Amino acid sequence: MKPAVPARTQRVITVVSAAALSMVVAACGDSSSQAAAPPDAKPAAVRVETARAEEESIARFLNVSGTLVAEEQAEVAAEIQGRIIGTPVERGTQVAVGSILVRVAADEAQAQAEEADANVAQIQARLGEAESRDFDVDRVPEVAAARANRDLARADFERAGMLYERKLLSKSEYDARQAQADSAQRQYETARNGAEQQRQALAGARARLSLARKAVADTVVRAPFAGVVAERLVSVGDYVTRGTKVATVMRVNPLRVELTVPAQFISAVAVGRPVTLEVDSYPGQSFTGQVRYVSPGVRADSRALVVEAAVPNAKGLLKPGQFVTARIEQGKPTPAVLVPAAAVVTTSGTSRVFVVVDDHVEERIVTTGQQVGDKVEATSGVTPADVIAVTNVAKLSDGTEISK
Repeated sequence: MKPAVPARTQRVITVVSAAALSMVVAACGDSSSQAAAPPDAKPAAVRVETARAEEESIARFLNVSGTLVAEEQAEVAAEIQGRIIGTPVERGTQVAVGSILVRVAADEAQAQAEEADANVAQIQARLGEAESRDFDVDRVPEVAAARANRDLARADFERAGMLYERKLLSKSEYDARQAQADSAQRQYETARNGAEQQRQALAGARARLSLARKAVADTVVRAPFAGVVAERLVSVGDYVTRGTKVATVMRVNPLRVELTVPAQFISAVAVGRPVTLEVDSYPGQSFTGQVRYVSPGVRADSRALVVEAAVPNAKGLLKPGQFVTARIEQGKPTPAVLVPAAAVVTTSGTSRVFVVVDDHVEERIVTTGQQVGDKVEATSGVTPADVIAVTNVAKLSDGTEISK
């Protein structure tokens, strides 16, 4: 039986053993670390693919924004009062020019037109005038009769004058014939004046007939142009007055887009320039149009120019009110240095590329310009024929060694 070791002696031995074990482990760790990472080891080269910066002539574009509006938009109103008896269209109905939008009761208007027509016929009968014949006052029956009486009285007076000169007719008879001739002349003139008044009355009656016929036509409210019904504002049974809006019609093919161009780019826009549009509703899809109006002046509040372009919309994909981004072609192509877009790294607003020099890369700060497909314009920092790293650019820094 071994002699018992005191408890204090056991604790001392345990502490010394633990300390010794820690020193051994630390020594082993240091030796393995030194073996894994020798002081003279170099970072491994980064494998990259490269491309050459190229100088090409590219079309220049001005990027602006704007809003689509309808080519035409009309708030169609009733031109006569009455009760709505028909509404053959709904929202979204395609209409041609002259298509019926709503119908108003026509009974009263039709009755007034018939009355006006009868008044015209009555006056024409009194004047003995056909509608297609030119007016001749002497053909009016009353005027023709008065003229015949005047001619007869004048002939009688002339014969009386010859008899009176020969002393074959008394002075009283002569004066009576003269009075008859004067009376016949006045009756003829009165008949002519009456016929002229009737002629003016006929013109007024015809005008009232035209208005009555128009009122009948106005009971049918028609589309002013081909388009689509955006809103129908009345229903059967509604009572409308002159000026009451009954429908909204839009022409949406083509559409107009109003663009705001900063004043410094005035020289870059002109009528006829191509325009490419993009909307958020159709990502990746573009629409083409053409500038057709350039404002003659710059807005004083914004120092911007208003430009309008026409955009075909045969399929109806675009809608009035949509916000669009547009690119306006500025003119003839100009030279530019292009690099692959994948080669450009942008951090905190600063863009850089890595130019291959021998077996390493140099970091270059660049200013980017216009995007051209999968390439981007480098307006500074790169020259044509520079070899650019395209892949693994996130692993590169200035001086990094590379392999191809």
